[in-house]
Amino acid sequence: MTSAKTNDRPWLGYGLGLRKTHYASILAEEHTVDWFELLTENYLVPGGKPLYYLDQISERYPTVMHGVSLSIGSVDPLDWDYLAQVKTLAERTDAQWISDHLCWTGVGGINAHDLLPLPYTEEALEHVAQRVRQVQDFLGQRILLENPSTYIEFNHSALCEWEFLAALSELSDCLLLFDVNNLYVNAFNHGFNPIDYLDALPKDRVWQIHLAGHSDYGHYLIDTHDHAIADPVFALYQETVKRFGPVSVMIERDDNIPSFEQMCQELDHVRELTREAA
Repeated sequence: MTSAKTNDRPWLGYGLGLRKTHYASILAEEHTVDWFELLTENYLVPGGKPLYYLDQISERYPTVMHGVSLSIGSVDPLDWDYLAQVKTLAERTDAQWISDHLCWTGVGGINAHDLLPLPYTEEALEHVAQRVRQVQDFLGQRILLENPSTYIEFNHSALCEWEFLAALSELSDCLLLFDVNNLYVNAFNHGFNPIDYLDALPKDRVWQIHLAGHSDYGHYLIDTHDHAIADPVFALYQETVKRFGPVSVMIERDDNIPSFEQMCQELDHVRELTREAA
């Protein structure tokens, strides 16, 4: 772990999501990527090429883990077998931290394979905070929760999304993974000012930033991770840096994945924008 810190927040630098199409390039080429984020579920396997490459990469670079199966907002019991696998993988890779999403993915034992939104109520807040505390006690560390991309809102929500997220981090003592693209998508879809959101987040709890692309359908946006990062998202990222200071930042790309060289070029642009904002 690198030593520069803000409010005791580790600074890893500039990273990329670890994707199998880039394994060989990561190990063979000279490049400027500081760290990698691995998709947790891709490596919860007994062996094979994914773990072969992951072992080599995690020996050379800092890594963090990002999952999609915690289902922290569900009313189903927590999946302790899954969490045990997550803990083992974190130990294997010496992961700097573990993250997942503020969402639920199923109920009644049925997995919807989607990151579903929560109603932002006091009842939901207490429920999720209790589950986060249980997860953190089991893992022996604080986790990072990511602000979601959403396409519906609940009429009976009593809190704004940013109020809910800020209160949750205080009640559970969790940390935050702030996805700038998700904020941009939600602000567009639901018609709120993204700056209000930024100003409400507890700065010392934001330990990681995601940047990604989205699909524009005119009247609404979808968080698809299959395009280059849009200029308005870059502009919102710079506003984020002005408020939070240097936060470990990385680019997510899950489809239409460019070459490793192209991803590095986009990451270099993030470096330039960070320097300008700071």
